[in-house]
Amino acid sequence: MTRLHLAVALDGTGWHPAAWREPGARPAEILTARYWADLVTEAERGLLDFVTFEDALGLQTSAFHLPDDRTDHVRGRLDAVLLAAALAPLTSHIGLVPTTNVTHTEPFHLAAGIASLDHASRGRAGWRPQITSRAADAAHFGRRTTPQLTDEDVLDSELIAARLRELFDEAGEVVEVVRLLWDSWEDDAEIRDAPTGRFIDRAKVHHVDFEGRHFSIRGPSITPRPPQGRPVVAVLAHASTPYELAADGADVVFVTPQSRADAVTRLGEFGQARQRSDRPADDRIAVFADLVVFLDAEPGRAAGRKRRLDELDDSVFGSDAAVFTGTPGELADLLLEWREVGLDGFRLRPGGLPHDLTAITRGLVPELQRRGAFRTAYEADSLRGLLGLPRPANRHARAGTAGPAQ
Repeated sequence: MTRLHLAVALDGTGWHPAAWREPGARPAEILTARYWADLVTEAERGLLDFVTFEDALGLQTSAFHLPDDRTDHVRGRLDAVLLAAALAPLTSHIGLVPTTNVTHTEPFHLAAGIASLDHASRGRAGWRPQITSRAADAAHFGRRTTPQLTDEDVLDSELIAARLRELFDEAGEVVEVVRLLWDSWEDDAEIRDAPTGRFIDRAKVHHVDFEGRHFSIRGPSITPRPPQGRPVVAVLAHASTPYELAADGADVVFVTPQSRADAVTRLGEFGQARQRSDRPADDRIAVFADLVVFLDAEPGRAAGRKRRLDELDDSVFGSDAAVFTGTPGELADLLLEWREVGLDGFRLRPGGLPHDLTAITRGLVPELQRRGAFRTAYEADSLRGLLGLPRPANRHARAGTAGPAQ
């Protein structure tokens, strides 16, 4: 049996906005390194492929497109890249995938930050580029305006995608130039030969000389080529325009089906985007489905816990991804059923932390292992290796120098 890939998306005290009020939550600690270290080491204990860290340029909000003044939800977070870098020495196998904004952040800084994370983690870095259209976010920088979405826009994912096409086009250019900067140092550019006084081979450090619609970048990067060559790029995609971004530049795409039938539809739509892309057909992209999960060993308890949280929040929690409540065994059944339509894995969003993360690592994972559907030990030291993705050759190197996934 082909084994599933599993990841978790970590954010605050969990994805339910009232999760911070749960008895086992640790809201006073979410800005501490120890809190995040406990979560990530638990995820690694469960042999998960990677964890993702949410981030944004504005405070969290209950609306997709606008800020709010609520005081009963978690507000404030740590910088995702810096957080991942702090956790890198505390872990040894699990991938670390921070989210960064690409609308107001220069690609040169993004390239150096993610490359530095890959060095710090010895080849376990990923990167989720994210756009923003919020006018409030643009006001933090004062250099540009963005197409603020309306209440009508957010009711239709295709309408959102159309309104934000320019920002997605810019994001595609960011991904392209970041990868050029990662390649601006060849793998063996550093000589470090003290007797001869030669630290680098300058002929193997290259200007990228990128000229695009949105950026003009000379290069080279200040950071030598990452251990993975190019860290894993992951894109969350709900509709046609983000599907195109993923098809052109991602190694991993997160889709958000609401059912098995919807997963078939979304995989078909993404497949069409791949066909329209100039990217080689054999260049593999791993497809993960996102699910928000509330898990308990006793049947019915997870649904009851979600109802209590909904009552605390005075609203019924929903998400862009499907919401699952049940036992680890029931979730295992669903994952294996959905996998049959062509999914490579799942990114699970714990409804409450640390409860639902522990239920994943100590309930779901053993259940999948019993069924032969999940690893029993880490089989690679890099994120690319865990995902079965090859290490890309440097575009400046001689042909045939691509290394195997580690």
